[in-house]
Amino acid sequence: MEVYKTLAEIPQDEFFTGGHGGCRGCGAALAVRQAMKALGPRTIVTIPASCMATIGGSGLSTAWEIPFYHSLFECAPAVASGIRAALDIQGIKDVNVVSWAGDAGTADIGFQSLTGAAERQENIIHVCYDNETYMNTGGQAGSVTPYQAVTPDTPAGKPTPRKDMLAIMAAHHPAYLATASVAYPLDLIRKFQKARAIQGFRYIHILAPCFRGWGIREDQTVQLARLAVECGLWQLYEEIGGRRRVTVVPERRIPVREYLRLQGRFKNMDEAAVEALQAEADRRFQEVQS
Repeated sequence: MEVYKTLAEIPQDEFFTGGHGGCRGCGAALAVRQAMKALGPRTIVTIPASCMATIGGSGLSTAWEIPFYHSLFECAPAVASGIRAALDIQGIKDVNVVSWAGDAGTADIGFQSLTGAAERQENIIHVCYDNETYMNTGGQAGSVTPYQAVTPDTPAGKPTPRKDMLAIMAAHHPAYLATASVAYPLDLIRKFQKARAIQGFRYIHILAPCFRGWGIREDQTVQLARLAVECGLWQLYEEIGGRRRVTVVPERRIPVREYLRLQGRFKNMDEAAVEALQAEADRRFQEVQS
């Protein structure tokens, strides 16, 4: 299996092109563009209701250069499973089948079909592009929205911590599990290359900041994605057969407050809340890096 070692080796081919309907600085668009460079033209994607379903377009007005299907909100992994079965019965084995969902279509509204596909070990790749908010419907809080984040329905800050989707999906014993970030494109692309070469259920969770939901400038998407890794709230690793390997060790550790202070969604945080998130970052960093 070829694995790119430098950014210069990444193909110039584009399978999610310019002219899409995303905002400037859209983390979701960055994520899908990078991932498709690894997956290539022999790929079929199913997308539930989400920002991606909107910005990718439809019919003849689309940024996609590969086949894609719009599914209902709750069933992208089930649709992907059906596509995989249809290909298999025709003897077509060289096509990647991907369900590409946001955090709502993964952790909440779409979780029942996701856990079913994972438990059955369907031969698909499920991708969660995680902007930590229901941005397609106005920025409401979801189960992976961070503690104390301000949203339209948590104006004083979300009172509960985010759901640990990585632990939940690891408990399904997937063939491959990985985290990724739009700030580390080479790491992200390598992980999709590995996922493409593995049979069975594969799960990749990408941190993809949204400037509107996070209260940052549109040119800060990559910066915030990198700071999330450097402060320890987002770890970059992969698991194959249950064995974990850290893929990116940040060159520096920064205090969580440096990550939080740039985001309008954390404007209501008091010192106790900052310290609680710092403790969470330290715990996660120690757990993954050890």
